[in-house]
Amino acid sequence: MSLTKKSVLVILIILIIDQASKIWVKTHMMIGEEIPVLDHWFYIHFIENNGMAFGMELAGKTGKFLLSLFRLVAIVAIGWYITRLIRTKAPAGLVVAVSMVFAGALGNIIDSAFYGMIFDDSYFHVARLFPKEGGYATFLHGKVVDMLYFPILRGHFPDWVPFWGGEDYIFFRPVFNISDSSITIGVAMILLFYRKFFKQEAPKEEEEES
Repeated sequence: MSLTKKSVLVILIILIIDQASKIWVKTHMMIGEEIPVLDHWFYIHFIENNGMAFGMELAGKTGKFLLSLFRLVAIVAIGWYITRLIRTKAPAGLVVAVSMVFAGALGNIIDSAFYGMIFDDSYFHVARLFPKEGGYATFLHGKVVDMLYFPILRGHFPDWVPFWGGEDYIFFRPVFNISDSSITIGVAMILLFYRKFFKQEAPKEEEEES
């Protein structure tokens, strides 16, 4: 299988799983509702956020709009880089890793761009797809659907612990989605296995410029 086909296949698989899971949650659950999957280790816990991976946010409509624009620029840049990697016959694993980052970024921008237009809100009722009165937000102002929650460890900090003494803790607290996972795994693969590739690329680019 060619590098191009591998890249396209990876992107399509991740997007299909990501969007299918988000649409199912959006059309079957209300905000804050959760379904236990593996005892107390894993829940489908439905939340929405305005911003970045793992529930981080930029406040306000302006912050949301700027973040969406940044994502669009990032997607174009990553897409261009994938074509460059394929053209220069980079390692297949690296092409797959960058394609995973691309697919994750694209998956979340789909939420931001279109979900506000095609769904109504999910507060106190299950959202409807294509409601007659219109969606809950305009283009690029939709919210990202998150649902994967792994509260693996729960406990209580002893009173003598600075700052957090006496408070409860949960690990892992963030709620995320397939797109977030794809980005994280892709970046981890690049950092763990392909740092040497970028070190080798730098001298080549310097030689071409000179």
